[in-house]
Amino acid sequence: MPTTLRSTALPTPLRLRLAAFATQCKPRVNSLIVFTALIGMFLAVPGWPPAGLMIGATLGIALVAGAAAAINCLVERSIDARMARTRARPLPQGLISPAETLGLACLTGGAGLWLLHMAVNPLTMWLTLATFLGYAIVYTVILKPATPMNIVIGGASGAMPPVLGWAAMTDSIGLPALALFLIIFLWTPPHFWALACYRREEYARAGLPMLPVSHGVPLTCLHILLYTVLLAAVSYLPATLGLSGGLYVALVSLLNLGYLREAWNLWRDYSDARARHAFRYSLIYLTGLFAALFLDRLL
Repeated sequence: MPTTLRSTALPTPLRLRLAAFATQCKPRVNSLIVFTALIGMFLAVPGWPPAGLMIGATLGIALVAGAAAAINCLVERSIDARMARTRARPLPQGLISPAETLGLACLTGGAGLWLLHMAVNPLTMWLTLATFLGYAIVYTVILKPATPMNIVIGGASGAMPPVLGWAAMTDSIGLPALALFLIIFLWTPPHFWALACYRREEYARAGLPMLPVSHGVPLTCLHILLYTVLLAAVSYLPATLGLSGGLYVALVSLLNLGYLREAWNLWRDYSDARARHAFRYSLIYLTGLFAALFLDRLL
């Protein structure tokens, strides 16, 4: 695969190239990023957030998150071509060139940062820029190919969206926002390790030192269980900090029971099918937790 930014894409209509770029922005992943940022906005202020501020912050965060995802695809295009899960992405398929990807990512990310600075506040803009650099550079370029703990350290950038939402509404970083950060920070490793377990052969072929590849599936499953226990404990912080009440506690307790069961079963009797199920449940868990926070505040 090419390693330079020289155009290698086959001639493709502009509409299809733009659609390919949108795919590289990982809209399904970034929808969860935007969702957790929105919940951070709702929790930061009493009542409903100001509509103009909320729209500006949401759009700005979404644009920068999309640009970060596109840079990730650009850096990892050779790796993506060797993995079944990612070989159909636009860059390995030649639907868009590396140079076009870089240019569109710079335009998209720059527009998002400009919007956050002009329509929201400088703090949110700088925090979003730091999040972009943490994911696109620190995690993708430095950590991912270097250490099995890449997702633990690099997960900090993925845990930032509710902090960004909170900062957008308050122009500050409060303790409740840091509690939301900690929840996603502890959720990220068991979420990703479940995927890495049943995709371990692909990661091995790609030369990436993911934990199941470097230390084996049994130790990875033990780590998944331990992190899930920590996550379950930390998930009650919003209630202890006065950010939520009884409804949230009841709903998150049900979610915790389900996730602990998934992690326990995975550790005691591993199979790829169980790992896939645990990965899917982790998405339900995080979405449900933040939805519970919203419902608790709304009701």
